Parts: sequence; C-alpha cells; structure tokens
Amino acid sequence: MKLPLKRIVVVTGHYGSGKTNFTAALALQLAREGKKVTVVDFDLVNPYFRTADFAEAFAEKGITLRAPDFANTNVDIPSIQFDLGGLAAEGETLLIDVGGDDDGAVALGRYSHMLNSYAETGELDMIAVVSFRRYLTRTAEEAQTYLQSIERVSRMKLTGIVNNTNLGAETTTEMIEQSVAEAQKLSQLTDLPLICTTAPETISPPQTGICPLMTLPVMVKLPW
Repeated sequence: MKLPLKRIVVVTGHYGSGKTNFTAALALQLAREGKKVTVVDFDLVNPYFRTADFAEAFAEKGITLRAPDFANTNVDIPSIQFDLGGLAAEGETLLIDVGGDDDGAVALGRYSHMLNSYAETGELDMIAVVSFRRYLTRTAEEAQTYLQSIERVSRMKLTGIVNNTNLGAETTTEMIEQSVAEAQKLSQLTDLPLICTTAPETISPPQTGICPLMTLPVMVKLPW
C-alpha cells in the first residue's frame, strides 16, 4: 500500500517497537515506486538493530544509506560524519531512522531548527512507530505520555502514528487485530492520524478489515 507521507520522514519509536524494520521496509517500497531514496541511520542508541544491517538490500534497489562511523561495530559512541542539512536540501526522498527513548530524541533535537523548517513548508512528517506489546506503551495512555516526552525532548511535533504491535517471532494475527482499538484510541488522544497498522508477512493476514494495513517483510535479525 502507498502511504500518505511527505518527502522527508523522521521515524521514531520506543526501543523494540520495530521502527527500524518499518523504516527499511518503507525505503524498499518507495524505491519500488520509482523514488530516489536516502536512508539516514540516526540510531546512536542501540548498536544491534541499525539500518546499516540492510546495506546490501538497499544497494540492490539503488537506496543510499548514510550511517554513523563505526555503526555495526563494538564502539560505544558512533560519530556522525555526514551533513544532515545537506541531505535534506537535496530534494530527494529522505528517511531518518531515529534511536528510541530520550537519548535518541536528544540527538534529533540538535537538528530540530533545520528539520522544523521543512515541517513548516509541508515537506516533513515525523511519525511514531508504536507497539502495544512493549514496555511503557502497553496502553494508549502510556503511549501518549511516551510520545509527549519524545516531542518535548526533540523539540519537534509528531504528525502521525504507525501501529506496529508485535512480539517479534511470537507475533500473531490475533495480537494485531486486538491492537487496533488501542491504536485508534491513541489517535484520538493525541489528535494524530493513524497512518497504518502493520503485519509481518510471516503470519496470516488479519481478517477483520483493518484499513489501512501494511504488510512488512521481517528484515531485522537478532545478533545471536
């Protein structure tokens, strides 16, 4: 399905929400639609689940990946050696995968003035990937509090929500179907549109008419 997203998309979410898998799948979908896509791996928090893991798949589809130096190594603090403002100004589709929790939001906040300028011109979306099976986002109320903290620390405003409820390999169709009511409630509490609900390709598709529904390949692999 084609999502109604702007040219620049900042993707954030709680640790374990599946935001990196969503970002990678979205990048591949946009490339199939003929867009020239650049993915910025801005996840400085978690060294295991970075879009840098997908460099080969991206290269096959002509997707440019910009990642911090030392990504996918055992170096504790990667360094950013690329010009985020320059990438945003190039006019191509830009996906920015931001690390979860406050540390990731703080890193994003360093660029808030520049990124907010694109939000003001209608070129940027900032979406929250939420799993209602994860710590601190098990209910709409908990998720609302978490999203408010991301906005406060990053000094940016969210524009939409993706319901990516999952338990990794233990995800079931029933689990996704049950999450929709909570996702709709979160949308009402935050006054943010529910962009889509996702489901992994590895399970049977929900039969309850979830719309919009985005089917995702499972791309993130555990490091053990």
